[in-house]
Amino acid sequence: MPGLSTELADVTEVEYRQLRLEQVVLVGVWTDGSAAQADASLVELARLAETAGSQVLDALVQRRERPDPATYIGSGKVLELREIVLGTGADTVICDGELTPGQLRQLEAKLKVKVIDRTALILDIFAQHARSREGKAQVELAQLSYFLPRLRGWGESLSRQAGGAGGGADGGVGTRGPGETKLETDRRRIHRRIAKLRREIAAMRTVRDTKRGRRRANEVPNVAIVGYTNAGKSSLLNVITGAEVLVQDALFATLDPTTRRATTPQGREYTLTDTVGFVRHLPTEGRDTTMPAELVVVNKIDHADELVLSRLRCLLPEAAFVSAHTGAGITGLVQRIADALPQPQVEVDALVPWTQGALVARVHAEGELLATDHTEDGTRLRARVRPDLAGALAEYVVQA
Repeated sequence: MPGLSTELADVTEVEYRQLRLEQVVLVGVWTDGSAAQADASLVELARLAETAGSQVLDALVQRRERPDPATYIGSGKVLELREIVLGTGADTVICDGELTPGQLRQLEAKLKVKVIDRTALILDIFAQHARSREGKAQVELAQLSYFLPRLRGWGESLSRQAGGAGGGADGGVGTRGPGETKLETDRRRIHRRIAKLRREIAAMRTVRDTKRGRRRANEVPNVAIVGYTNAGKSSLLNVITGAEVLVQDALFATLDPTTRRATTPQGREYTLTDTVGFVRHLPTEGRDTTMPAELVVVNKIDHADELVLSRLRCLLPEAAFVSAHTGAGITGLVQRIADALPQPQVEVDALVPWTQGALVARVHAEGELLATDHTEDGTRLRARVRPDLAGALAEYVVQA
């Protein structure tokens, strides 16, 4: 069956592809942990392959102290894997780990089919799902940086093409993105492209930081939803904010972070951000690894039986248990988010004229209202607010 292929005119056209189904065999090396953990990693790899558009035909796990430096799984397992490839008619092997350039060459030479690893597979999915200009640039930079030391032929006749329009080669899953002929020319072009992408991303980051600085100046708290891919983060964002962010039963359906405004039950505004999901061994390029204070949320409780939920509640006594689908537990989660937001620091007592309704609205949205009274001259407010809002209210402060 034809491989899943892409048509690329040059290395800058990561987002343009023509897809055809690819049939794959998975292979993993179990070095530590339990057999169940090794199986779970391979199951996740299968879901990743399916998300990329492939059909998984079979899987093989090799128990070793460490991956074989030459072939990843060892020469004996390579022969067994070759028989599986021949028996299933697979055209691609996906390894559950990051392979060295040498391991890739050895496996392709012995298996006579294309071989990719988990990192290339994830980057391929990123290439399919990036939508924003910055997201596409980040993905292309990660792909180019990853593939640069791995430029090689897919089989005997190819010279690291991604199904180039003039080459007639089937690149397939894991190859969407950079790819050309003439390796030395490619390396020079890719180095130039990497330098250009880094400059563009730095400029886009400056713009993003400026916007973030404005939000901080306005003292609007931000809450980020982080967690494993397909855990229901976008659904949570939708149910909390009333947004209509894309929701799919697929890995990495969300790649570009989405931010929406939300309000606490007391009317205070904050922003909620839906972030890229995690998987095991997610490539680290471009990821922020800082971890602020957190609230653990267990979503999709409507999919679990009571015994499982009881065990989870014992293991995670401080967690919020919710279902974005049914709405169960959402009210309590929203209140817990509100309780965790940084509290305003300055207490003010001000008489705000009726003409300054927008300022009163800011106190309601951004501050903690302690008392209010409507008088002939305006609205008397006693509230805790942040310093910038206290400054805006300074001329209306009631003198003791």
